[in-house]
Amino acid sequence: MTAEPAAAPERLLRIQEVAGEVGLTTRSIRYYEEIGLLEPAARSEGAYRLYDADDVERLRFIKGLRDDAGFSLGEIGRLLEDEVARQRNRERFRSTSDAAERRAMLVDAIERIDRQVDTLRAKIGRLEAMIAESSARRAHLVEHRAELDADPAARHRR
Repeated sequence: MTAEPAAAPERLLRIQEVAGEVGLTTRSIRYYEEIGLLEPAARSEGAYRLYDADDVERLRFIKGLRDDAGFSLGEIGRLLEDEVARQRNRERFRSTSDAAERRAMLVDAIERIDRQVDTLRAKIGRLEAMIAESSARRAHLVEHRAELDADPAARHRR
């Protein structure tokens, strides 16, 4: 029987490498740490921040929520906090058979999901309002164009 080869140690990246890979500035990454959205996996002997693959993925997620979905950093923090709590509850749920404790964990999980849904619905509402405003501006411009097309003399009156 042959021994399985030892897993290669996970490569840790310095902040400049992570910033380049994710498309963020080092300043943004440090700020995310300051406000609690991220914690580096380790520090080097020279006190340099070191990040693992999970940190890089978390930064990509934060960037996507911020840039693509327009979430505020506060909203992102709450979503990430709820996700960490969900994972923690899952582990605790599996490790206990106490019905009361399991029920409390389920209640907490449901409340967190309800809060996430409320946050997402509020975002949808804001986006729908923005779409309605843009559509109204477009309709107004189309109306003006139709007036000009219908009355060539109107082109010179405005």
